[in-house]
Amino acid sequence: MHRATLIVLALTAAALAAGLGPVLWLGLHEGVMRGAIFDGYLLHVALFTLKQAALSTALSILPAIALARALNGAQFPGRRLALALLAVPLGLPAIVAILGLIAVFGKTGPLPLNLYGLTGILIAHVFFNLPLATRFFLERLEAIPPESWRLAAQLDFDGWSRFRQIEWPALRTALPAVALLIFLLCAASFAVVLTLGGGPAATTLEVAIYQALRFDFDPARAGVLAAVQLAVCLGLVLVASLLAVKISAWSSNAPRTLLRRRASAADLAVIIPALAFVAAPLAAIAINGVGASFAWGAIAMALATSLAIAATSSALSLLLAWPLALEAARPHGRLVTALLANAALAALVVPPAVLATGWFLLWHNWPVAPLLVIAMNALMALPFALSALSPAVKAQSQRYDRLCQSLGLEGLQRFRLIDLPVLKRPLGLAAALSGIASLGDLTAIALFGSQNFTTLPALIYRQMGSYRIDAAMASALVLALLALAITLAAQRWSQTDDRA
Repeated sequence: MHRATLIVLALTAAALAAGLGPVLWLGLHEGVMRGAIFDGYLLHVALFTLKQAALSTALSILPAIALARALNGAQFPGRRLALALLAVPLGLPAIVAILGLIAVFGKTGPLPLNLYGLTGILIAHVFFNLPLATRFFLERLEAIPPESWRLAAQLDFDGWSRFRQIEWPALRTALPAVALLIFLLCAASFAVVLTLGGGPAATTLEVAIYQALRFDFDPARAGVLAAVQLAVCLGLVLVASLLAVKISAWSSNAPRTLLRRRASAADLAVIIPALAFVAAPLAAIAINGVGASFAWGAIAMALATSLAIAATSSALSLLLAWPLALEAARPHGRLVTALLANAALAALVVPPAVLATGWFLLWHNWPVAPLLVIAMNALMALPFALSALSPAVKAQSQRYDRLCQSLGLEGLQRFRLIDLPVLKRPLGLAAALSGIASLGDLTAIALFGSQNFTTLPALIYRQMGSYRIDAAMASALVLALLALAITLAAQRWSQTDDRA
C-alpha cells in the first residue's frame, strides 16, 4: 500500500477516533457505569428516531416503485424536464426545501397542514428521498433486457404479471440497499427535525445531541445520546452486512434498455402528482424569494463564508479521495479491499452529530471552529467524491500504468503529465459534488458556528427562528440558485464525461 494512502487512512482514523473516543468514554462511563442518564427521555428520543426513519423509508420507497414503473419507457411531453425536476431535490440544501414546504403546507399556504411534528418531518423526508429512490429503481428497470419485454408482450402479460415476473425481480435487487440508505439518512436527519420537529415530542437523537451541547451544555448527556445513535447506525450496517446488502452498490451499471411506449392514463396519474409534490415547494421559493426583502449585508457575509468553506472542504475531500481511488484501482487482497471500502463509507455510516460531539468536547475552548467545520464537511463529502473519481481512476490506471512504469513517471509528475489532462472532468465532478454537500450543511455550523461565523444555511435558520420569513425566503433563493448552478455544472461534467 502506497505511503499517500497510508497517510489518508491514518488521518481518517484519527478524525474518527477524535470524534468517537470522547463519545464512547462518556457514554460508557456516565450512561452504563453510573446509570444516571439512561432515562425515559433517552428511550423516547431513540424510539422516535427509529419510528420516523422507518415511516419515512416506507413512505418514500412505496411511491418511488410506482413512479419508477410509470416513468420506465413512458413517452410524454416534458419527459426530460420531469426527470430533471426529480434530480433537483438531490442537490437542494435541506433548509431551502423546508422553507418551500412551509410556504406550501404551512398555516398560510395553499395546502395548510399541521407541519410541525411528525407530519412535517415525514413530508420533508419524502420530498428528499422519493426522487432518490425513484432514480435507483428506474435504473434497475431500464437495465432489464429487451427480450424480457418482448416475451411479456408475446405472452400477453397484464400489468400485475409484468410486475411480478419481470419488474419485481429487478427492483428486489436494489430494494435492501436503497431502504438502508434512506433509513440511515433519515435517522441522521438534522435540519429537517431541528426546524420541523416542533419540540421534545418530535426530537431525534441527532437534534437531542445538538440541544444537549448548545443549550444545556451537558456533555455527559450528549455523549450518551451520541453513543446510542452510533450503536443504532452500526447495528443497521451490521444487519445489512449479514444480509449481504452493499451500501456502495446503489445503482446498476448494466446497459440501459431502450424501451419506448406511450404513457398511459395510469402512468400519468402517478407521474403528475409526484411532479407537483416536488415542484410546488421549488416554485414557492422562487415566487416568494423574488419579491422578498434581501438583507444583502448579512447575505454577502454568509455567502462568502459558505463559498470559502465549500471550496476548502471540497479541496480537502479531493486530497483524501485521490489516494484512496488510486489504491482501489490497484489489485489487492480481500483485507485491503475491505479496508479501503470501509474507509470510504465511514463518514456515511458514522452520524455527523456523533463526530461533531466528540470534536466539540475536545476543542470547544479552542478558536478552531472554521477548521472543524471544514474537516467535518470534507469527511461527509468523501463518499460522493470517491463515487465520482473511482471508476475513472480505475480505467485510467488500467490504460496507463504500464506506460508510466516504463517511463518512470510517478507521484506529482505523473499526475501533472498523464492523469490531470484525462481526469479533469471526473475531478471537476467530484469537486462539485463535495461543494454541494458542504453548501447545504447545517449540522457542523449549528454546533461550531457563532454570530460572527455564519453560513447561508445557518443564516436562514436564524431568520426563521426570529420569524423573519420574508428575509429567510430571500436568503434561501440565493442559496438555491447557487446550489442549482453547481448541480447543473456537475450534471454537465458527468454527461460530457460519459460521452467521451
